[in-house]
Amino acid sequence: MRRQSSWISVVLLLTLAALPLAWSAQSQHEPPVVRKVTVGDGVELHYVELGKGEPVIFVHGSLSDYSYWEAQVNAFSASYRAITYSRRYNTPNHNRSRPGYSAAVDADDLAAFIEKLHLGRVHIVGHSYGAYTALFLAVKHPELVRSLVLAEAPVVPLLNHLPGDQAEAGKATFADIQLRMVRPMQAAFQKGDRAAGLRAFMGYVLNDPQAWDKMSEPAQKETLANAGEWDVMMTTGELFPALDPQAIRKIEAPVLLLSGEKSYPFLKLIDEELARLLPDNRRIVLQGATHRMWFEQPEVCGKAALDFLSRAGMRRAA
Repeated sequence: MRRQSSWISVVLLLTLAALPLAWSAQSQHEPPVVRKVTVGDGVELHYVELGKGEPVIFVHGSLSDYSYWEAQVNAFSASYRAITYSRRYNTPNHNRSRPGYSAAVDADDLAAFIEKLHLGRVHIVGHSYGAYTALFLAVKHPELVRSLVLAEAPVVPLLNHLPGDQAEAGKATFADIQLRMVRPMQAAFQKGDRAAGLRAFMGYVLNDPQAWDKMSEPAQKETLANAGEWDVMMTTGELFPALDPQAIRKIEAPVLLLSGEKSYPFLKLIDEELARLLPDNRRIVLQGATHRMWFEQPEVCGKAALDFLSRAGMRRAA
């Protein structure tokens, strides 16, 4: 059954549309077999796949896991080999902590995952931190990428590179995120205090210092249980690794950008900059949607992605 903490997902900046979900027993499809593969240096990644055809890999965000994409994997499997996996420190993986963890490391894991499964060039669908990972993959391993569907990648360092009259606002926003969210989170996680780290995070994104304390105890427990990646990232890694704007300009794969009309303002700034930098992109602003777009409008998001992949396929065939 789906977990009961969907309220939490409303406030999660870097997460996907909801907290990790067990693959629903009520799905019209049988629950798929969960497999695992070792991608190097003992790192194991759990995944599921359905369907046949060109591979489409779904990449989840923070405080989540592979099961977030259940509905989309079921839908895409009619036309594609749909694969969803859990990033290095997300359930059900149990990888030991290694320093230097970030979206860039996730991208290297994903590249090794693609190669281990002999997938060739793939389509990537990423949301939030998963979209950040996908961008790094396209920069570091372009030979593995057919196309990208990116939903609000939090490439926060780009705020320091906004053009023209947006430059000052971008730099001020970057500084505010570092001061009022990242540094308090780092201080808390370095002390081993997950609750304080999540309190700082949620207080920032909701502009309410009491947001964490207003949550139910079950919701708090579930959120704490899925914060393992931040134990590593906020102590010996990097939450927002730099991604060179010039490297983004060199991404040749076609890109679909999905943005929520009512999402966080700084994510709007980032998506606008990505649309300016990426040489081959289309941006769709989903009316009425927030950062939780894949949960709020799953059919709309899925159709937009499927239509985009279909057009990308026709362009290659032409």
